[in-house]
Amino acid sequence: MKSQIETRLATLRSELESGQQVLAELEQRHAEVTHTLHRISGAIQVLEELLAGDGTSAESAA
Repeated sequence: MKSQIETRLATLRSELESGQQVLAELEQRHAEVTHTLHRISGAIQVLEELLAGDGTSAESAA
C-alpha cells in the first residue's frame, strides 16, 4: 500500500511540474502576443492620424 501511495505521489508531482511548465510557457506567449497587439494598435493610431492630417491638408489646398 505504501509503495502505491509513493508511486502516485511521484506521478502527481511530475504532472504538477509539467503543468507549471506549460502554464509558464502560455504566460510568456500571452505577454508576447499582448506586446505585439500594442505595437499594432500604436501603428494603426499613427496611420489614422496621418490620414486625418492628409485630409485636412487636401481640404485646405482645394
